[in-house]
Amino acid sequence: MAFNIEIKATYRQNDDFVAAHEIARALGATYVGSDHQIDTYFVTPKGLFKLRESSLSGAYLVPYVRPNTAEAKKSSYVLIPVVAAEVTKTKELFVALLGIETRVEKTRAIYLYHNVRIHLDKVVGLGTFFELEAVCQQEQDTAAQRAIEEGKVQFLLQQFGIAPGDLLQGSYREMSSKIV
Repeated sequence: MAFNIEIKATYRQNDDFVAAHEIARALGATYVGSDHQIDTYFVTPKGLFKLRESSLSGAYLVPYVRPNTAEAKKSSYVLIPVVAAEVTKTKELFVALLGIETRVEKTRAIYLYHNVRIHLDKVVGLGTFFELEAVCQQEQDTAAQRAIEEGKVQFLLQQFGIAPGDLLQGSYREMSSKIV
């Protein structure tokens, strides 16, 4: 199972991320592109399970487990590709099996700084957010690797001026309205 070290924060500097784009470029981060994403979260007794529809990378199912804490946290996940012709059928099947908990739509500017994905998110109905995901290079979780990745995340939080009070515990799922 793959895992990353991630952290999410409210972005209060400005709504258009001008300063964040400048900081990312100054750090030498590679601009990957702008992605329109729709995440459909299904009801689950444990963990999280969503269908992500992405304008950059297509659709995939993502079951994952991670704690809801404000600090950098480990997220264990699997990406299961869904071919374009099957997205509607796949969504209908999981809606019938599990039900929809909520739907999150966002536009995401993506930068890559070494192995850390920098996400500048505009989430429909919620606002602007900053997210870091340090993709772990090895499948085995070690304390040394986790410390290295958490160090990179902390460095980037400082560079982007993200205050501890802006850090968020959960995902956009918890912040969005529940679908009944």
